[in-house]
Amino acid sequence: MALQLAVLSEWHIILALVIVLLLFGGKKLPELARGIGDAMKEFKKGQRDVHDDTPPARPEPGPEASKPEAPATSADASQPNDPKLN
Repeated sequence: MALQLAVLSEWHIILALVIVLLLFGGKKLPELARGIGDAMKEFKKGQRDVHDDTPPARPEPGPEASKPEAPATSADASQPNDPKLN
């Protein structure tokens, strides 16, 4: 015997809508729907803000990054880079 879970027919949906109408009343339903819509807008805005604030991933170092730098020669050491030192 197979169990059928979460099978909703149109009667289930109609019954749920009638119960919601009885619980909240006709005047409260538009306010409830508006509140749900506003909450969804804020949630989506928050998701966009978080996505926009996330820094981009750093690129993987290429083959040029793994090359060792050339050692400084004695001619380079005699030439100071800072003009204030002269």
